Amino acid sequence: MNALQPWHIIILVLVVVLLFGAKRLPDAARSIGKSMKIFKAETKDMAGDKDKAAETEEVETKQLPQATTPAPAATAQDKQVADLQRQLDELKKQQAAAPAPAEQAQKNAS
Repeated sequence: MNALQPWHIIILVLVVVLLFGAKRLPDAARSIGKSMKIFKAETKDMAGDKDKAAETEEVETKQLPQATTPAPAATAQDKQVADLQRQLDELKKQQAAAPAPAEQAQKNAS
């Protein structure tokens, strides 16, 4: 006897229409439909990605990368790193050569 009666559904629909308005309901239904479609597509992509990842892992384990000449971008990055390291070394030398301000204050106080 506690089954959902047709008049229960009618009352529920009326309450929803009163709360959200008749103009907003079609937009809400469209957005829910689009969200469900995107969700399904993403879950299919995830399942496909797992299969592809397993295949690529097998291929990658079989093939070892061969030593090749470094790419021009890699050599440019190495050059930048070397320049920055040189600048850092120069700054450290300058800092070591110049006495600290606290040391200068102690010398002036003596």
